[in-house]
Amino acid sequence: MNNKSRRILVDIANHPYEVVIAAEGLNRIGTELNNAGINSGIKVLVVTNPDVAKPYSNQFLESLKQSGYRTSLLVLEAGENQKNQNSIARIHDAAYSTKLERGSLMIALGGGVIGDMTGFAAATWLRGISIVQVPTTLLSMVDASIGGKTGVNHTKGKNLIGAFHQPKLVLIDPSTLQTLPEREFHAGMAEVIKYGVICDPQLFSILEEIKQLNNLYQMELGILEEIIGRSVSSKAKIVSEDEYENGRRAILNYGHTFGHAIETLCGYGKWLHGEAVAMGMVAAGELALVRGNWTQNESDRQKLLLTKFGLPTKWPRLNIDDIISTLKGDKKVQNETIRFILPTEIGKAKIFSDVTHEEIKECLKRLS
Repeated sequence: MNNKSRRILVDIANHPYEVVIAAEGLNRIGTELNNAGINSGIKVLVVTNPDVAKPYSNQFLESLKQSGYRTSLLVLEAGENQKNQNSIARIHDAAYSTKLERGSLMIALGGGVIGDMTGFAAATWLRGISIVQVPTTLLSMVDASIGGKTGVNHTKGKNLIGAFHQPKLVLIDPSTLQTLPEREFHAGMAEVIKYGVICDPQLFSILEEIKQLNNLYQMELGILEEIIGRSVSSKAKIVSEDEYENGRRAILNYGHTFGHAIETLCGYGKWLHGEAVAMGMVAAGELALVRGNWTQNESDRQKLLLTKFGLPTKWPRLNIDDIISTLKGDKKVQNETIRFILPTEIGKAKIFSDVTHEEIKECLKRLS
């Protein structure tokens, strides 16, 4: 991995910020905060989890201290089952005990769960303080850390409690993937493949051309940087056009509507988020086939690519009525109508609000 950095602007009106992709970037977090206009001397609460804290927290805090930031560290258990209001209360308690002020900062150092929770805690502490995202998993690098979506789960559904709260900076250090468990890496690839399906056919082709991988360390570093950069650029462009998901941004939820139903009905933690999204993409692809939106060949290519990167594609055994009931509780329901993001070809997807219950049932029957 070279020492050059790649900077991608998320050009949101009134909230522009950079995504900085830099090898060994954890060692320069203090410098990057200065570059982002975050003044030295302020109090900084770093929230992370044990798996990240052990290899990275010392160097990370040292970089902050060398740049003049007053730091505190909070280590929370990660995992989807920890993404609840009790964890938010712990972050708020730490914010109170360290006397964070409106000019203070929270930093999320970890995966998507830590990022979502810390972002929501920052959005709600003193009616909103600054947040910086430092993702350490592939999934959070290419998706969760960018765009300002924060929140926690409700017992009845995923991410039902949350807020939009854009970060001041996103710092991606691909070097951290060296300590990422292989299952987590594969889960992150679901989001990368998603970008290929919905908006970047060239990325999809690049992924198809990669040789079969037995483990993530076989992927060439240049290719890894390329797929992260292309994924980040895709999300940055879409988010910049539609900050609050009033329109096109909803296509980023491809695979998530069905995927969230899997997570809710199977219980948080049984499947990693990316694994559920992969199965959700297969379901969305099947629904697109039922409706005649795309071809069998394209559906097969998607499933083959998901399988190639070690992702589950077989739909779990779930009651069809329970699935439909859960889908109706999804955040993307409008006027009691379930909106689905469905592909029309590799590289293009659209939002559909006219999917019938009969089409959904037919899709689920084919999957079971």
